[in-house]
Amino acid sequence: MTKYIFVTGGVVSSVGKGITVASIGTVLKSRGISVSVQKLDPYLNVDPGTMSPYQHGEVFVTGDGAETDLDLGNYERFIDIDLTAESNTTSGQVYSAVIAKERRGDFLGGTIQVVPHLTGEIKDRFRKLAEKSKADVLLIEVGGTVGDIEGQPFLEAIRQMRKDVGRDNVLYVHVTLLPYIGPTQELKTKPTQHSVNELRRIGIQPDVIVCRSDIPIPEAIRDKISLFCDVDREAVIFCPTVNSIYEVPLVLESEGLGDFMVRKLDLKAHPPQLDSWREMVSCFSGACETVRIALVGKYVELKDAYYSVREALTHAAMHHGRKLQIDWVQSEDLERPGGEKLLEHAQGIIVPGGFGDRGIEGMIKAAEYARVHKVPYFGLCLGLQIMVIEFGRHVLSAARANSTEFDAGTAHPVIDIMPEQKVVCGKGGTMRLGNWPCQVVPGTKAAAAYGQELVYERHRHRFEFNNRYLDSYRAAGMVFSGLSPDRKLVEVCELADHPWMVACQFHPEFTSRPGRPQPLFRDFIGAAKGVLREGSQAALPLSTD
Repeated sequence: MTKYIFVTGGVVSSVGKGITVASIGTVLKSRGISVSVQKLDPYLNVDPGTMSPYQHGEVFVTGDGAETDLDLGNYERFIDIDLTAESNTTSGQVYSAVIAKERRGDFLGGTIQVVPHLTGEIKDRFRKLAEKSKADVLLIEVGGTVGDIEGQPFLEAIRQMRKDVGRDNVLYVHVTLLPYIGPTQELKTKPTQHSVNELRRIGIQPDVIVCRSDIPIPEAIRDKISLFCDVDREAVIFCPTVNSIYEVPLVLESEGLGDFMVRKLDLKAHPPQLDSWREMVSCFSGACETVRIALVGKYVELKDAYYSVREALTHAAMHHGRKLQIDWVQSEDLERPGGEKLLEHAQGIIVPGGFGDRGIEGMIKAAEYARVHKVPYFGLCLGLQIMVIEFGRHVLSAARANSTEFDAGTAHPVIDIMPEQKVVCGKGGTMRLGNWPCQVVPGTKAAAAYGQELVYERHRHRFEFNNRYLDSYRAAGMVFSGLSPDRKLVEVCELADHPWMVACQFHPEFTSRPGRPQPLFRDFIGAAKGVLREGSQAALPLSTD
């Protein structure tokens, strides 16, 4: 029978529940315990696919094409599992499902209420994922903060689960912040006590409290929280801020959380095997040389908009023994006179995905800069389209080359909407989504990266390279190094006369893992680390070979 661990958050939002859940999964998996994960998001959107990145960070895409919360990316990266649409449940999905059943007459004329109908639908989603995954433990994160009005149906549902499946099969973990008061130099536990009281009012007594803090936590606080919140002393887990999120599983393990969960849930487990994880973290913290990458995007004010891109770059830098330094470049700033100075120290330039015409001209300038100055360039989804537009304008002399997304009347629509997308009216969940095959062309940089001819990568887009321009682009030096198996869609392109200028129509960042970087990211950083820019110098001693 599947056991359930429910993780809630208190005091403030963004306290680190997602990383805590991912780290708990890592700790359990290291003991041979199979794990699956589900995120509950209280917002009324069906999914985050139509949200602005400024609202909710990046949209993470699963292999089966679901547009989901970015926390699923952390779950996949830490636990090294591939999740599905069932791993993200929103209030919008739950309400839609219940109302659809009512319209069909499934409730036989009954009055539809939050309890039991809404909570019943939520619990059904727990059970369906448990049955489908066959996992020993299902980790479920409740989004938002305890006390939020929109999260109450989810909290009621998880309260009922302990009664439904038995007390010994459910564990409640509450993640809270211990705020630091500067003038008195104190960490305060009162907000945690109030947050736990709110949970108790709902009917949930946490079994574990994970205490977040930006500074080391005095041991006396453990006794205080244990007493006032009525949890075992060993279940008060200290989790101060660390240099890398990948240290968190090691922190939780050192605090004894793994053994506590195994004992409380009566799980069959072997001793933890985290040596490879420790080695990975050690390599990351031990790196001295940096590799400096300019990320040119539209939403750089909120770095979570590019969460998976940042992590994939980090994994690749770790692989090459480098520390990652990202210059976050707002693409609109490159449109101003002298804007290219923002790129002059970059050893590599990456242009990630995005929608709309704002900042596009700045991205095109970034691609031109990379091509002319022979700086490694990596384009992701929109970044491929940018590379194609720039090449058309400045190499093929098609001054009005553009995408019909940005200029519907362009004389040279080198990027155009996919034919099947022209009849689509709705926005949510209607793009080309999820895993699609890509045939890699031998003898190319893409082939050197992947080492195989057929790969599957995750997509999220409506526009594609316009095949009317294939011959002219090929003649001018662009190599189409990845195509759909039917050869109708361009998946990867690169420049023949450039050290490393590669772009892909998919989102390879979603499949990168710590200790196993995605191949294109790995080779991009491999090319970038050898680039010396103005003001840089090679590490000493220099080889004389």
